Amino acid sequence: MAVTKKDVEYIAELARLKFSEDEFEMFTRQFNQILEYMDKLNELDTSNVEPLSHPTGGSNVFREDIVEKSVPREAALKNAPKRNEEFFKVHKVI
Repeated sequence: MAVTKKDVEYIAELARLKFSEDEFEMFTRQFNQILEYMDKLNELDTSNVEPLSHPTGGSNVFREDIVEKSVPREAALKNAPKRNEEFFKVHKVI
């Protein structure tokens, strides 16, 4: 499928871009070159290639959740610039 100048104009309209006539011609040529290059991939024999769900084949590297004691409230609030008995005081954010 070849890209026409009308296709490029439509894409430019969707992206709210303005181009000169020379730029429309240039982009039409470039889009067609990209599509020609992508067509080369169809020439590859992929019949014996397993499909991938992820390109790197990594595994879960997260650690298990371990419940531990938390920091006591007084220690957490010790260096707070503003606080009341139980909470940090912060500026109102709206």
